[in-house]
Amino acid sequence: MFTELLRAALPAAARAALFGCSSGDTRDSPTVTWRDLRVHVESRSYGPIPEIKELLVFVNRGPVLPAWDCRVDLRTSDADPWKQAIEDGHVGVYRRAARVDAAEHSVLQVWIRAEGSETVLRIPLQ
Repeated sequence: MFTELLRAALPAAARAALFGCSSGDTRDSPTVTWRDLRVHVESRSYGPIPEIKELLVFVNRGPVLPAWDCRVDLRTSDADPWKQAIEDGHVGVYRRAARVDAAEHSVLQVWIRAEGSETVLRIPLQ
């Protein structure tokens, strides 16, 4: 979502400079809503290991207000332990590298805790 806003607001040359570091293998998930939070996930290739992806979880209140006060843990299999995602500043972006493949590790589980409530969202990854 944040990426979409940047893409819309920046001219093509600036976008190329800003997003030039990525390999071009970025996948977007549909936005999921829980309470007043909107959760969107992007996955990107992560170096020489094809099944490892960098996962960026964007959490907003309403359409654009960053939800920087959440705790976000991730895993891609019921057998994997939960791992806390690192918040990237106060911009509502949480990141973590994780194994993603076509078999067991193809659904991202996002355990999100905010304002005394918690839930687990299941987001399919391509």
